[in-house]
Amino acid sequence: MKKSDEHVLSQQFEIKGGDFSNAGKTSTSIKEILQEIGIDTSIIIRAAIAAYEAEMNVVMYAQRATFTLNITPEKLCFKVEDEGQGIDNLDMAMQEGFSTATDEMREMGFGAGMGLPNIKRNADRFKIFSTPGKGTSLDLTFFLNQDE
Repeated sequence: MKKSDEHVLSQQFEIKGGDFSNAGKTSTSIKEILQEIGIDTSIIIRAAIAAYEAEMNVVMYAQRATFTLNITPEKLCFKVEDEGQGIDNLDMAMQEGFSTATDEMREMGFGAGMGLPNIKRNADRFKIFSTPGKGTSLDLTFFLNQDE
């Protein structure tokens, strides 16, 4: 494939905060798209983990979000922009085990404090921006050529 920033595929998903019954549907759809177009399995695994963790953060902490998937011949890009409470302390939020999950979320098996660390660990590039009281934005990149 030739080098290009031209999108081969672009798709947007809407995620509703608090909708635990549909949680995981966006990340499952993304995984299926990546499988259908023949992305390497090792990349699909990392991308699916990051997509699921990002989606669950929206369900748990935001009112809504737009999750955008862009694929070029060189990379997968995820952009997740939520409208929510934002993150007061990004340094703390990036520490494994730190969580602001409610008791109810913990009873459902969520809130171990591994979401953002898992996203960062699985993405080749990770950028996070957050404004308390407004929301959080994630920009994730997964290179399709493992040499990059």
